[in-house]
Amino acid sequence: MAQLIKIQDYITRYEWDTFRYPTQYIRLKRESWDRLYDRWINPEENMPPEEASYSEETATIFSKLKNKLLRKAVYSETIQEEESSEAEEFPESEQELKQEFLDNLLNFQMKWATSTVTHKSIVAKKYYSDSLLKYLLQRFPDTYFIMYHPIFSIRQAPVEGDIILISPVEIEVIQFVELEEEAVLMAGEERTWHVESPVENRKILNPLISLKRTEKLVKSILATKDISLPIKKVVLSRTNPIYFASEPYQTRIIGSTNYIDWFNEKRSFQSPLKNIQIKAAEVLLSYCQSTSLKRPEWEEDDSGSIAIEEAEDV
Repeated sequence: MAQLIKIQDYITRYEWDTFRYPTQYIRLKRESWDRLYDRWINPEENMPPEEASYSEETATIFSKLKNKLLRKAVYSETIQEEESSEAEEFPESEQELKQEFLDNLLNFQMKWATSTVTHKSIVAKKYYSDSLLKYLLQRFPDTYFIMYHPIFSIRQAPVEGDIILISPVEIEVIQFVELEEEAVLMAGEERTWHVESPVENRKILNPLISLKRTEKLVKSILATKDISLPIKKVVLSRTNPIYFASEPYQTRIIGSTNYIDWFNEKRSFQSPLKNIQIKAAEVLLSYCQSTSLKRPEWEEDDSGSIAIEEAEDV
């Protein structure tokens, strides 16, 4: 499951410590899956009596904790916390188990991408049901970073970018163009592309205009830290064929007829996280706008830095 490091202008754990969270996420995901899978194949050991009694005792203790101890308990967030909402009955097939795990993991990623220990953003409900965002996160490897329409702050002015996919070896600036069934896209160099459809023939704005703007922005930001990663512009459609005479430089135009090849290429790519990849993510995040509110638990105490240092697996 790819890592969601930024949505719009929401505050994110990854901007707080970009080098910590990617590796921590991969470790927590692996450990959580191993625990869940073990419980699935050994259902009789799912909840031993002593574990159940421990949980009740812990709940009682939590109700009595105050101030820093309470904060530490509340914000020691791990993927295991998300597992508490799982149904008592496990799925029958391993594939169903994997999907349930990924759905729970999606909620965990949303939490990391919209809050830190001390602050949180007010998230639009549409992102929790965004099928494209879910698709990107659940179908790509852990070593991919996704910035979902980030809002950059350039000379104190907000600039919204396209979807940015950061892999260990390159950066892709992506725009999905998905229209009604049987519609065909005719791509060109003009300001508009032609759509031939049983519904109506019409024109849409050339998606490369927006992609070029985002590409230029990403290049200029990376240049401030002398970071060199290949940057490609990608127009994707899972639903409609796209016809064109030739692809512009450093650009891929991928319609429904060859989308599966691009998809399999990404899915099969194997590489560990790279230092330059994390550096690129860090500097891009540093230029992003973040809007958030202080968590109520921190408003009465300015010693938040101490509690942050004490919190584990946040």
